[in-house]
Amino acid sequence: MPLDPHDRSPVVVAVASDDAHRFSKVVREEITLVEGWGVDGDAHAGPTVMHRYDRRKEPERPNLRQVHLLHAELLDEVADDGYRVTPGAMGENVTTLGVDLLALPTGTLLELGEDAVVEVTGLRNPCKQIDALGVGLMGRMVSRRADGSLVRKAGVMAVVRRGGVVRAGDEIRVRLPDGEHRPLAPV
Repeated sequence: MPLDPHDRSPVVVAVASDDAHRFSKVVREEITLVEGWGVDGDAHAGPTVMHRYDRRKEPERPNLRQVHLLHAELLDEVADDGYRVTPGAMGENVTTLGVDLLALPTGTLLELGEDAVVEVTGLRNPCKQIDALGVGLMGRMVSRRADGSLVRKAGVMAVVRRGGVVRAGDEIRVRLPDGEHRPLAPV
Protein backbone atom coordinates (compact mmCIF):
# COMPACT_ATOMS: atom_id res chain seq x y z
CA MET A 1 0.00 0.00 0.00
CA PRO A 2 1.52 3.38 -0.98
CA LEU A 3 2.32 5.89 1.73
CA ASP A 4 0.10 8.98 1.73
CA PRO A 5 1.84 12.21 2.83
CA HIS A 6 -1.46 13.47 4.26
CA ASP A 7 -1.63 10.52 6.68
CA ARG A 8 1.73 10.98 8.39
CA SER A 9 4.87 13.01 8.89
CA PRO A 10 7.51 13.09 6.16
CA VAL A 11 9.04 9.64 5.80
CA VAL A 12 11.78 7.62 4.12
CA VAL A 13 10.17 5.44 1.43
CA ALA A 14 13.28 3.46 0.47
CA VAL A 15 17.05 3.37 0.90
CA ALA A 16 19.59 2.20 -1.67
CA SER A 17 23.33 1.85 -2.25
CA ASP A 18 25.79 0.30 -4.67
CA ASP A 19 29.48 -0.43 -4.27
CA ALA A 20 30.13 0.15 -7.99
CA HIS A 21 29.73 3.23 -10.17
CA ARG A 22 26.47 2.23 -11.83
CA PHE A 23 23.64 4.63 -12.54
CA SER A 24 20.94 2.86 -10.49
CA LYS A 25 21.37 1.66 -6.92
CA VAL A 26 20.10 -1.48 -5.19
CA VAL A 27 17.25 -1.02 -2.70
CA ARG A 28 18.34 -2.25 0.74
CA GLU A 29 16.61 -3.00 4.02
CA GLU A 30 18.84 -0.35 5.62
CA ILE A 31 21.86 1.82 4.93
CA THR A 32 24.40 3.20 7.37
CA LEU A 33 25.39 6.84 7.05
CA VAL A 34 28.91 7.69 8.22
CA GLU A 35 29.72 11.23 9.32
CA GLY A 36 31.85 13.09 6.77
CA TRP A 37 31.88 10.04 4.50
CA GLY A 38 28.44 9.17 3.13
CA VAL A 39 26.69 5.82 2.74
CA ASP A 40 28.83 2.99 4.06
CA GLY A 41 29.85 0.77 1.15
CA ASP A 42 28.54 3.10 -1.56
CA ALA A 43 30.76 4.00 -4.53
CA HIS A 44 30.03 7.72 -4.07
CA ALA A 45 31.07 7.83 -0.40
CA GLY A 46 34.22 9.63 0.67
CA PRO A 47 35.50 12.99 1.89
CA THR A 48 36.56 14.13 -1.60
CA VAL A 49 34.52 14.11 -4.79
CA MET A 50 33.77 10.59 -6.04
CA HIS A 51 31.67 11.30 -9.13
CA ARG A 52 33.88 10.03 -11.99
CA TYR A 53 33.62 13.13 -14.20
CA ASP A 54 34.23 15.57 -11.34
CA ARG A 55 37.05 13.45 -9.89
CA ARG A 56 38.99 13.69 -13.17
CA LYS A 57 38.74 17.50 -13.07
CA GLU A 58 39.30 18.22 -9.34
CA PRO A 59 40.15 15.07 -7.36
CA GLU A 60 40.74 16.93 -4.07
CA ARG A 61 37.49 18.92 -4.10
CA PRO A 62 35.30 18.24 -1.03
CA ASN A 63 32.52 15.72 -1.67
CA LEU A 64 29.25 17.67 -1.44
CA ARG A 65 27.42 14.69 -2.99
CA GLN A 66 27.81 12.04 -0.28
CA VAL A 67 24.07 11.27 -0.18
CA HIS A 68 21.51 11.69 -2.98
CA LEU A 69 17.89 12.22 -1.89
CA LEU A 70 14.96 12.05 -4.30
CA HIS A 71 11.29 12.78 -3.61
CA ALA A 72 8.88 9.92 -4.35
CA GLU A 73 6.41 12.51 -5.62
CA LEU A 74 8.64 12.85 -8.71
CA LEU A 75 8.34 9.11 -9.38
CA ASP A 76 4.54 9.47 -9.21
CA GLU A 77 4.67 12.49 -11.53
CA VAL A 78 6.63 10.66 -14.25
CA ALA A 79 4.45 7.55 -13.79
CA ASP A 80 1.52 9.71 -14.92
CA ASP A 81 3.43 10.12 -18.20
CA GLY A 82 3.98 6.36 -18.55
CA TYR A 83 7.49 6.04 -17.04
CA ARG A 84 7.97 3.25 -14.51
CA VAL A 85 10.77 4.45 -12.24
CA THR A 86 11.24 2.66 -8.94
CA PRO A 87 13.20 3.78 -5.85
CA GLY A 88 16.95 3.58 -6.40
CA ALA A 89 16.64 3.63 -10.19
CA MET A 90 17.67 7.31 -10.43
CA GLY A 91 20.76 6.59 -8.34
CA GLU A 92 19.38 8.02 -5.12
CA ASN A 93 20.35 6.70 -1.70
CA VAL A 94 17.21 7.92 0.07
CA THR A 95 13.74 8.19 -1.46
CA THR A 96 11.56 10.56 0.57
CA LEU A 97 7.86 11.32 0.81
CA GLY A 98 6.28 14.49 2.16
CA VAL A 99 9.32 16.82 1.97
CA ASP A 100 9.57 19.44 -0.79
CA LEU A 101 13.27 18.77 -1.25
CA LEU A 102 13.70 21.18 -4.17
CA ALA A 103 12.35 24.12 -2.13
CA LEU A 104 14.75 23.63 0.79
CA PRO A 105 17.47 26.23 1.28
CA THR A 106 21.15 25.32 1.24
CA GLY A 107 22.26 24.15 4.67
CA THR A 108 18.94 22.57 5.68
CA LEU A 109 19.43 19.67 8.08
CA LEU A 110 17.37 16.53 7.55
CA GLU A 111 17.14 14.19 10.51
CA LEU A 112 16.60 10.67 9.15
CA GLY A 113 15.38 8.06 11.60
CA GLU A 114 16.68 8.01 15.15
CA ASP A 115 20.26 9.23 14.70
CA ALA A 116 21.33 10.24 11.18
CA VAL A 117 21.53 13.88 10.08
CA VAL A 118 22.42 15.11 6.58
CA GLU A 119 22.99 18.68 5.44
CA VAL A 120 21.56 19.62 2.06
CA THR A 121 24.32 21.04 -0.14
CA GLY A 122 22.61 21.53 -3.49
CA LEU A 123 20.68 20.18 -6.44
CA ARG A 124 21.55 17.10 -8.43
CA ASN A 125 22.24 18.08 -12.01
CA PRO A 126 20.35 15.54 -14.15
CA CYS A 127 22.38 13.76 -16.82
CA LYS A 128 21.61 12.01 -20.09
CA GLN A 129 21.97 8.58 -18.43
CA ILE A 130 18.45 9.12 -17.10
CA ASP A 131 17.11 8.36 -20.59
CA ALA A 132 18.30 4.75 -20.13
CA LEU A 133 15.27 4.39 -17.83
CA GLY A 134 12.95 5.59 -20.60
CA VAL A 135 13.37 7.65 -23.74
CA GLY A 136 12.54 11.27 -22.97
CA LEU A 137 12.71 10.88 -19.19
CA MET A 138 15.67 13.26 -18.97
CA GLY A 139 13.44 15.95 -20.44
CA ARG A 140 11.01 15.45 -17.53
CA MET A 141 13.82 16.14 -15.03
CA VAL A 142 14.08 19.78 -16.10
CA SER A 143 11.61 22.54 -16.81
CA ARG A 144 11.61 26.32 -17.14
CA ARG A 145 10.11 28.92 -14.85
CA ALA A 146 8.14 31.84 -16.30
CA ASP A 147 11.34 33.94 -16.19
CA GLY A 148 13.16 31.31 -18.30
CA SER A 149 15.37 29.99 -15.49
CA LEU A 150 15.99 26.24 -15.33
CA VAL A 151 14.31 24.01 -12.73
CA ARG A 152 16.22 20.82 -11.93
CA LYS A 153 13.95 18.10 -10.49
CA ALA A 154 16.33 15.13 -10.01
CA GLY A 155 16.67 15.51 -6.25
CA VAL A 156 19.16 17.04 -3.86
CA MET A 157 22.62 16.18 -2.62
CA ALA A 158 23.80 16.20 0.98
CA VAL A 159 26.71 15.50 3.29
CA VAL A 160 26.47 13.41 6.46
CA ARG A 161 26.71 15.51 9.63
CA ARG A 162 25.83 12.68 12.04
CA GLY A 163 25.90 9.01 11.22
CA GLY A 164 23.26 6.39 11.83
CA VAL A 165 21.16 3.64 10.29
CA VAL A 166 18.36 4.67 7.94
CA ARG A 167 15.47 2.41 6.91
CA ALA A 168 12.26 2.67 4.91
CA GLY A 169 9.53 3.96 7.21
CA ASP A 170 11.87 6.20 9.22
CA GLU A 171 10.54 9.65 10.01
CA ILE A 172 12.19 12.72 8.47
CA ARG A 173 12.48 15.95 10.45
CA VAL A 174 13.43 19.19 8.67
CA ARG A 175 15.54 21.87 10.39
CA LEU A 176 15.93 25.03 8.33
CA PRO A 177 19.18 27.00 8.71
CA ASP A 178 19.34 30.19 10.75
CA GLY A 179 19.74 33.51 9.00
CA GLU A 180 19.15 34.32 5.36
CA HIS A 181 18.15 31.33 3.26
CA ARG A 182 20.12 30.65 0.07
CA PRO A 183 18.35 28.76 -2.72
CA LEU A 184 19.84 25.46 -3.84
CA ALA A 185 22.21 25.45 -6.81
CA PRO A 186 23.66 22.44 -8.66
CA VAL A 187 26.62 20.69 -6.97
